[in-house]
Parts: sequence; C-alpha cells; structure tokens
Amino acid sequence: MTELARAGPRVYVRRARGESYPLKPSKPARGNRPGEKKKTARKQRTGLSLRRWARRLLAVAGGLAVLPLALTIAYLPAFVHPVSTLMLADLVTLKGYSRQWVDIDDVSPVLLHSIIMSEDGQFCRHRGIDFGELNAVIGGALEGEPVRGASTISMQTVKNLFLWPGRSLLRKAIEAPLALYFDLVLPKKRIMEIYINIVELGPRIYGVEAAAQYHFGVSSAKLSRRQAALLAVTLPNPAARNPARPGKGMSRVASVVERRARAAGAYVTCIE
Repeated sequence: MTELARAGPRVYVRRARGESYPLKPSKPARGNRPGEKKKTARKQRTGLSLRRWARRLLAVAGGLAVLPLALTIAYLPAFVHPVSTLMLADLVTLKGYSRQWVDIDDVSPVLLHSIIMSEDGQFCRHRGIDFGELNAVIGGALEGEPVRGASTISMQTVKNLFLWPGRSLLRKAIEAPLALYFDLVLPKKRIMEIYINIVELGPRIYGVEAAAQYHFGVSSAKLSRRQAALLAVTLPNPAARNPARPGKGMSRVASVVERRARAAGAYVTCIE
C-alpha cells in the first residue's frame, strides 16, 4: 500500500517496503506566482490609466473642436459682444485692455469702406475664403515672389475669436474651415460688426471706437476720410504702425485706400 511520510522539508513516497523516492514540490502555475501576480496587476493598472487619459484627451479635443461651432451660433444675436483670444490673454495676465463696443450702424461708413478695401476687397462676394486671391498667392509663391497674406475678414475674425496669433500651417488648416462655417452661419453685416469690435488697433486697444478715440480723439462716427484710411492701413501691423503719426510709406498706402473707399460702390453693399 502506498504511504506518504514527511521528513524535514522533503516529501517521500513509499511505494514498497524498503524503497522510497523523493517527491519534488510542485511549482506554482505560471501567472500564479506572487511576483508575476504583482507585475500583471501593475500592467493592468497602467493600461487602465492610459486608456482613461486617452479618453479624457479625446473628450477635451472634442470639446475644443465643438466650442467654436457652438459659439458661432451664440454670436448671432446683436446684443452679444464677443471678445478675442488676445483680449482674454490681456485679462489673464492682468494687463487689461480698452474696448468700447459700437453698433455697426453707428460707425462712419467711410471707415467701413476703407477697412474692406484695405483688408478684403471681395468681402461681399466670397463665402469666407477668397479662392481667387488664394490661388494667386500660391502661384506667386511657386514662381518665387514674396509670400503675401490671403486672409479674408472672415478668416481674421475666426482667428481673433477662437485661435492663437502668429503664423503656422496648423492654424491655417483650422482657420479655413472655421471661416467657411462662420460665413455660412452669420450674415456679412454681423461678421463685419464683430470684426471691427475685436480687431487690435494699438497697444491693448481693441475695436474701432476705442482706437478712434485713442489715436484721433474723436468717435468712430466722426472720422474724416483721411483718418479712416490711416486707421484701416494700421490693421496688418498695429504694433508697428501709428495712424496718428504715419510715416511716408504708411501715408502713401493710406492715399490708395482712400481713393478705393471713394469708389467702393458694389464692393460694400453687403454691410449697408
């Protein structure tokens, strides 16, 4: 008869009288060893943590993508006065800013005409992107000409409202579809009203009303043709251009804009 006996740490099996063989202790199954259990648990926790963070990042990215679409609709009513990302940055850094919202109907028409003819002559005709101008810029760049901007007023507005300053392909890639959507949802007159109230026209000076008072000491409704043209040509680079003290180059460009604003005609019908 088989008998089991334990002597010290070894276990013996006695199969017959006078014969015995050592029985090796059985090893725990792979994966059931204490060290491997801890490693497996750590891997599982790490995997769960990574998946949790991935879901959170996707949720944040989705929220950021949807936010401009929702805000565009929220900006439809005239009583809503949007602020730009630069204005928010000035608030966060405790620098403050000057902006006085003004209804588009209370702004001098000559200023509106000057801005359109200076910044985006096809504003009333395109749907957010001026593809003709864009193709001309791309063609000129391919031929070695200096690269110039092709941003429309719609593109500049969504950039100021939702994106960051500076030039980058990523920002342009986001800006273009947003401009198409913005132009689809909002009337041209409302886009122009938002633009003239958030555009930077001096050191922490935003909007045409605050700029007119800061540079010329008058309201935007009382600007002369010359003052309106000078304010309009400040837009591409307000940090380096001062409409109250224009240089020769700035004065020359302002004269061109002033002549174009006089003959704006059909180019500005969408804001009248």
